[in-house]
Amino acid sequence: MKNIGAIRHMLHSGELDDKLLQLCVNPSDLPQYRERIYRILDAFVMRFGSNREVAIFSAPGRTELGGNHTDHQRGHVLAASVNLDILAVVAKREDRKILVQSKGHPLDEISLDDLDPLPKSQEVHADQLIRGVVARFHQLGVSMETGFDAYTISQVIKGSGLSSSAAFEILIGNICNALYAGNRFSSEKLAEIGQYAENVYYHKPCGLMDQMASSVGGVVAVDFRNEAAVQVKHIDFDFSQTGYTMCIVDTGGSHADLTEEYAAIPAEMGSVAAYFGKKVLSEVSEDAVHQNLRKLRKACGDRAVLRAMHFYKEDIRAQSECDALERGNFQAFLQLVQCSGESSYCQLQNVYSAQTPQQQPVSIALAVGSSVLGGRGAIRVHGGGFGGTIQAFVPTVLLTEFCTAMEEALGEGCCHILQIRPIGGTTILI
Repeated sequence: MKNIGAIRHMLHSGELDDKLLQLCVNPSDLPQYRERIYRILDAFVMRFGSNREVAIFSAPGRTELGGNHTDHQRGHVLAASVNLDILAVVAKREDRKILVQSKGHPLDEISLDDLDPLPKSQEVHADQLIRGVVARFHQLGVSMETGFDAYTISQVIKGSGLSSSAAFEILIGNICNALYAGNRFSSEKLAEIGQYAENVYYHKPCGLMDQMASSVGGVVAVDFRNEAAVQVKHIDFDFSQTGYTMCIVDTGGSHADLTEEYAAIPAEMGSVAAYFGKKVLSEVSEDAVHQNLRKLRKACGDRAVLRAMHFYKEDIRAQSECDALERGNFQAFLQLVQCSGESSYCQLQNVYSAQTPQQQPVSIALAVGSSVLGGRGAIRVHGGGFGGTIQAFVPTVLLTEFCTAMEEALGEGCCHILQIRPIGGTTILI
């Protein structure tokens, strides 16, 4: 760990530029990324004092490329880390407290002597994620005798569909791994630790895709069939050479009060699996579902059956998307992405909440975007769905028209142009 003055000198001299360029991806964004680190160092000093030895960490948001709601059924997904991240400046404390100040949010404080989960409530806060990650490190035999102070700033906007909670979990996991565990845990294991925190402490029944994409980095194909040994494969494909731009559009839909909608998807898929005495759909053949449709409709309901049907085709699509990229066939990839979006809309039914059908910002975004694209590229609901974001692969020649149309329909600044970041959660400096 280094004093803050030394780090400022390293930034000014360009000593950290090679590392920072891996994180911001675009060389033209390097000065801005460097300036972010200057700002977070200043903010740390204002909050926690200047006479500290510190380390700097980063964890990226993620984008789902294929496999919409397949991870929690132990299927296949294709995902990637992106060039929007959460930064943290961290210093060790001498007592047994952890203090995390995230810009724009109240201070989070936990004690290393009190790591039990809090009772489930309507309000969930970042301190529950911190508590969950740290508790899991303790369960895995990591002794944390003292805590730490951290100041964080984020480009991964909460509710943006880029999984800010997973990025935060991976950030805290990397801090604990570097400062207390000698970096003994792999990026895959840190993803599992993050999922544990979200499931047990945040009370959100998510799969592992978000954490895995943020932690491992780059484009990754993940096979969840073996829960004890998840298979992760890096895909070497340069999206920047395709003539298309990846856009994430924030539709402005709120994620508030949608936890039950999200939870209903794995629950309903699980009910179909349970009909056959299994836990998840990947343990049940697609043929068995089709051969028992009438019985399943009666036992589980039509929406559950449709969601199961989505799973099987989406699981195959995620694998086919991986194959298409490995073959360099980007047009085949785009066709599969478009089919994924149509299945999510019609079968998975996660484009708008059934509780508030009069509010459909994602549907509006898909309609407007589809009109601009005119059958070119691809457009789909992104991530969990219901509120939040859509993803589009836009021909670069249509990018200005696409973004303008989106802003006219949904508001200024809603269209975010993203690039794939080659590395996941990482230590920038220690």
